[in-house]
Amino acid sequence: MPLYHKLGNIPPKRHTQFEKPKGGLYYEQLFGTEGFHGHSSLLYHTYRPTQVKEINKSYSVEPKIAIGKNIKSLLLKGFELKPEDDFLDSRKAMLVNRDCIIGLAAPRKSLTSYFYKNADADELIFIHRGKGKLRTMMGNIQFEYGDYLIVPRGMIYQIEFETEDNRLFYVESYAPFYTPKRYKNASGQHLEHSPFCERDFKLPTELETHDKKGDFTIKIKKEGMLHEMVYATHPFDVVGWDGYNFPYGFSIHNFEPITGRVHQPPPVHQTFETATFVVCSFCPRLYDYHPKAIPAPYNHSNIDSDEVLYYVDGDFMSRNNIEQGHITLHPKGIPHGPAPGAMERSIGQTVTQELAVMVDTFRPLMVTEEAIGLDDGQYYKSWVE
Repeated sequence: MPLYHKLGNIPPKRHTQFEKPKGGLYYEQLFGTEGFHGHSSLLYHTYRPTQVKEINKSYSVEPKIAIGKNIKSLLLKGFELKPEDDFLDSRKAMLVNRDCIIGLAAPRKSLTSYFYKNADADELIFIHRGKGKLRTMMGNIQFEYGDYLIVPRGMIYQIEFETEDNRLFYVESYAPFYTPKRYKNASGQHLEHSPFCERDFKLPTELETHDKKGDFTIKIKKEGMLHEMVYATHPFDVVGWDGYNFPYGFSIHNFEPITGRVHQPPPVHQTFETATFVVCSFCPRLYDYHPKAIPAPYNHSNIDSDEVLYYVDGDFMSRNNIEQGHITLHPKGIPHGPAPGAMERSIGQTVTQELAVMVDTFRPLMVTEEAIGLDDGQYYKSWVE
């Protein structure tokens, strides 16, 4: 079965009266995905979760496209993105298609003056630098370097940093994030050959329940617009919930790599999947141990997907001149592979300390103006000897 979790107080049976200690009823909310077919949870609110007092303003946050149909391999120097105080202002889309937005963020301050909800997309937020707490209406999750945070669409949240030097890599997906099907049995439990299991997930704890009326600003992203709405009650008023749809964390350091006698293909590194792209984790691991093994990846054709690699830490064996925070894009239509000399250097090596996140999309990615500002301009020539 998929992972079930609950926090706080709930009635013994769903869709029945749940009385408050001092009289009146709590308000039940179904929080689900894919209509009534996907994962869902039942939340119990102190106040009706529907009380909108005002819509103050709405404005576009759609990415500005610089290259709509791209064939050029790119290298983006992510750490050159300038930090900004506000969490949402700091988020910059780099690569987009009709299925997802891939971006970077360097927020200096916590999100405390308003609440945020992405009404269109699940969010995967990878913590490259920073430490703090994801605060949500369904409980809180402590995070640190190397954590993936999965935030389902429609989740109201704030993010609290203990640090000012924060670097995030994020993906907004219009299809839900799941762990790969091949890692699970028919009931949804992770199998023994899976590189991680349910025990590794960081589940929400510390359910905040605020019994407050007033004016509470929630910024809601929907269809490329950001709507600033005022709610009549505190959005963190949930007294309890249970179900299968909730935010959670997973540390890339808990991914156990699958190795072999010869070079293993990228799917062995897969960590998450949607209907339209996959996310992989390249982690420190032993190299291939066939006596004639070539640890560097073989050249391969990008026929069906664009490949995005976000470099986190370590030696990045297959490339030259790669640094932390760099993003490479290898577009479908042309093959790519190790940089000149990397194949030869890898022979005889026994271990790699590389740490990277890969996103392979099944539809081509468009390049934004923000990405062009970080592009080194020369990467597509890096295979020429």
